[in-house]
Order: sequence, then C-alpha cells, then structure tokens
Amino acid sequence: MQTTPILPEHFQRSVLAVPPLARDSAEKICPQQNARIIRHLEQGGVSMLLYGGNANLYHIRYSEYAELLELLQQTAGPDTAVIPSVGPSYGLMMDQAELLKDARFPTAMVLPTKAIMTEAGLMTGFRRFVEAFGRPAVLYIKEEGYISPEGAGELVRDGLVSFIKYAIVRSDPACDDFLNRLTALVDPQLICSGIGEQPAIVHLQKFKLTGYTSGCVCVNPALSQRMLQAITAGDLKLAETIRQVFRPLEDLRNDINPIRVLHEAVALAGIAETGRHLPLLSGVPQSAVDRIRAAAVTLLQAPIPG
Repeated sequence: MQTTPILPEHFQRSVLAVPPLARDSAEKICPQQNARIIRHLEQGGVSMLLYGGNANLYHIRYSEYAELLELLQQTAGPDTAVIPSVGPSYGLMMDQAELLKDARFPTAMVLPTKAIMTEAGLMTGFRRFVEAFGRPAVLYIKEEGYISPEGAGELVRDGLVSFIKYAIVRSDPACDDFLNRLTALVDPQLICSGIGEQPAIVHLQKFKLTGYTSGCVCVNPALSQRMLQAITAGDLKLAETIRQVFRPLEDLRNDINPIRVLHEAVALAGIAETGRHLPLLSGVPQSAVDRIRAAAVTLLQAPIPG
C-alpha cells in the first residue's frame, strides 16, 4: 500500500475509486470478495481507493473497524493508496483516530452529516480529529449548509486538509456559485470532483479541479481511466463519448440510490459477491434488478477506445 501523502499528481494518473464493501451472508466483512474488487480496480489501472459512503461506513461497527483497516492494508497493492473514512459522529471519529494514528494510511476522510451540527462545531471536530490522527484529513463537502467556502479555506490554510472532495450536485455543473467561491479561496489542485464521471469534464476543465472520484469505475476501471487520460490530454470529444457510456448506470443510481445500486451492480456484473447491505440500508427493489444488471454488464463489456 502506498503510504506517502496524496498529491495532485496522483489524481492525474488515477481516478479515485469509491468501492462498495463486500460482506458475507452473516454481514461480516469478506476478505476474499473485497480482494476481488480491489484486484479488478488495480488491473484496470486504478491506484487510489476511498472507502466511504459507497462502503456504508456511516453504519460500520466500531468493533469491526480495526479488522477493516487491517484488511485494506494487507490487500491493496504496493502502489495503491487507500483512504478509509471516519465518523460521521464526533465520538466515533475520535475513537477511530486512535486506531488510525498507528496505521499506515496517507490520510482519512471525515464523513459529513447535517443531523446535529453547526459549522463552527464541525470545524472544531475536524481540527481535533486531525490532531489525534496526526496527519491532514479529507474534507468532504456534499451539500450546502455543511461548511462554507470560507470555513473550508480556513481549514486548508491551517494545514489540516489533505484535499477536498467536492460533491454538491447541480442540475448544470457549470453553474456553481459555491464552487466559484471555493476555488477563489482554495487552490483547485487541492479539490477533487466528487460526483463521478458525469460532471468531471466541466469540473476539471472549467474549475481546474485536480481529478475525480467514481463509483462506477468499480465496474469498468480501464474505461474510467481512459476518460481521465482524455480530459488530461484535452481530448474532450473522446472524454464526452466515454462519459455517455457511464450514464445509464449513473442514471439508475440517481433514480434509485447511488450506494445501493452500485453495491448491486458490482455483484450483478459478476465482479464480486457484495452480499447484503449493512443496516440501516437495504437492497434495491426486485423490479430494478434486471435494469441494473443490464446497465452494469453493458458498462463492463464496453470497449476501451485507443
């Protein structure tokens, strides 16, 4: 596993994959099936993995967190960077910091919540986690009202942020006042587009963000890697063609639920048995299974352009 800090050049050579976490029939973390997902991603050229919402770490037991960290460290290839997540509650993230501080992960992401919080309280909690962890953390901005661009800028200036995962969904990603303000206060090379392939071209071209995260990369990693290469090379026509290939599965994720659909898609495509969702989530409606399978298999079999 790569243990050095995450730098902008890492985003230029790899999509940041956000995989599901495979569990067995007893809802235990399954080493063999998670290894299959990781090998599939690495064989497609991906060298950065982020375990967060798609892995349902919002509801992981603290008693199995050390097991997860050990699995990820032992399974990832020597050139693969792995980023686990903590929280979203303050108490849980501080207990997780005690386990993480002696591990070799280059950073960790703080899962966002708006349940019971204030921006000032979030910033204090983020600072305390970083102090306990001993290295900068990933700030995940998923919706308005969580943290302001000014608050994010303050955390960055104080050296507390490894990078920002920006994932506020807009009907038109080119029209984003929040992102305009954020990039005026924070170097865009410290901000990663966090909503998959669909807004990535706009985010990287117009706002100059450093790279992008993806869930659907878990189905066809080589194709997502080719899209990243096309954007970096300025071949936007090719990038747009590839973006459209990912769209049917992304549309299903948006229509039903991003986490639940990706979890099923990885299994239905035959990549790995992901098992049942850990509560408080549940599976997709049976009526959606055939549509998810068709979209996932079509994406898996899509050719990689030269």
